[in-house]
Amino acid sequence: MQRIQLGRSDLHVTPICLGTMTFGEQVDEPTAHDILDHAVARGVDFLDTAEMYAVPARKETYGATETILGNWFAKNPGLRQTLTLATKVAGPSRGMPWVREGGGMTAADIVASCEGSLRRLQTDVIDLYQIHWPERNVPAFGTMYYDPTKERTQTSIHEQLEALAGLVKAGKVRYIGLSNETPYGVHEFVRLAEQHDLPRVATVQNVYCLISRALENGLDETMHRLDVSLLAYSPLGFGLLTGKYDASGTEGPDAPKDGRIARYESVRKQRWGRPEALAAARRYNQLARDHGMTPARLALAFCYTKWQVASTIIGVTTRAQLDEDLDAWGTTLSPELLAEIDKIRWEMRDPAN
Repeated sequence: MQRIQLGRSDLHVTPICLGTMTFGEQVDEPTAHDILDHAVARGVDFLDTAEMYAVPARKETYGATETILGNWFAKNPGLRQTLTLATKVAGPSRGMPWVREGGGMTAADIVASCEGSLRRLQTDVIDLYQIHWPERNVPAFGTMYYDPTKERTQTSIHEQLEALAGLVKAGKVRYIGLSNETPYGVHEFVRLAEQHDLPRVATVQNVYCLISRALENGLDETMHRLDVSLLAYSPLGFGLLTGKYDASGTEGPDAPKDGRIARYESVRKQRWGRPEALAAARRYNQLARDHGMTPARLALAFCYTKWQVASTIIGVTTRAQLDEDLDAWGTTLSPELLAEIDKIRWEMRDPAN
């Protein structure tokens, strides 16, 4: 895998990033360390985490994923310098009062969250520090429409950038990024950074997969024109695009108990649990089989080969899953197959947006 540049930063990473949100919930620490060892052995040099992980978020596992990573770095002296490490500051509470007091995300909150992440990760610097979701009111995590009556912002984008600039100046953060953002948000962060000589966002981490392609309707142009790179998360649609739920559905006695959607009721209540999302996934999964490949290979190849994507974030619970995801690299999709994918999208749209 040839390394790619993130935005206008000097971060150069592999086009596959290991996401770690399962570490500390579905994956225990020894297994997580084994997966990390294997990922590095296979050439992956980009890791992504967040202060609120593990997922599903619970008070008992807040910060657990960063702690597992920090312990792994401590066990492997010198390895930290060879890897690009990304983490995130949580946005406004969203029903998680254990993250911080108050419902917002102030400049002081950003600094305090960064300090906490540095301690848990046992590192002096975070290569890419991302805002996990916007401080202002936006449609995110499956919400369909923007509602101006729900505005709650207390900390302007300018203030957020100034707080992040302080962390960069102090040498605690190298570059900054966004997540679950909108075209407006990306434009404002870039505009204000250029206007006030503040750090410029290098990346946006948003959902992108066969059943959730909303970013192709506006955000991709924004990011292309502003030189901001996409980190695509959930390329397998929380498991829907692996085919594991095709026969059983996402709940009931036959649903795979190791699958996140089947295992956690909170996940089934989100966009991944919609009947329409499963129906669309089944169509794509059958298309993959009709073309002689596994559903996961088709879904991953779709992300790996799209011009919009800089690096695809894969989440795994076993070494075997990691190998399957990495082995899909290099798969090409014919123009005819891509046309069939678009035909399904035209009919089914984006049910997991």
